[in-house]
Amino acid sequence: MAHLRLGDIAPNFTVDTTEGEINFHEWLGDSWGILFSHPADYTPVCTTELGTVANYHGEFKKRNVKPIALSVDGVASHKEWIKDINETQNTTVDYPIIGDEDHKVAELYDMIHPNASEKATVRSVFVIGPDKKIKLTLTYPPSTGRNFDEILRVIDSLQLTAYHKVATPANWKDGEDCVISPSVSNEQIPEFFPKGHTEIKPYLRMTPQPNK
Repeated sequence: MAHLRLGDIAPNFTVDTTEGEINFHEWLGDSWGILFSHPADYTPVCTTELGTVANYHGEFKKRNVKPIALSVDGVASHKEWIKDINETQNTTVDYPIIGDEDHKVAELYDMIHPNASEKATVRSVFVIGPDKKIKLTLTYPPSTGRNFDEILRVIDSLQLTAYHKVATPANWKDGEDCVISPSVSNEQIPEFFPKGHTEIKPYLRMTPQPNK
């Protein structure tokens, strides 16, 4: 059983989806990815989640993020269920849904938690970088739908902190001040952060978001 941790290479797989057969790493290319699992087709919470992701198409695209969903039902079932999602959520599902009847991908990513549900996958989320490494994991129980605004917020932080020597404070949103990384000395601040900074404590230094 896989126990995937942050920084691990996301396991690759070749699988049938609602958009044909894909090799996961090849499909990702140089994009970021979000792989998220669902307990089953034709379930109410999942219907709202898949519709929400489709409605957030523009938000994912401008962040260079490709979403891909999974449930342990087959592709034919997924394709019929998409009709319900599009109708009830007023959207068009335009990303692949993996058919995982043999649980191959669910087991690779440890998505089945027997004490929560013996056969169904829990609501797992994996954010994967262009380097194919896992940047974030989240696990929700089947009864709780995910907050995709929070997932977008985390992606904004991951993409910012990957390229700048900052971290993001509690409840941070894109455009707000950031924490200067401890690895940056006070002498280096003008070089890295020409917008200036505020020192609250020697270890707590704030600066305007550098990529805005």
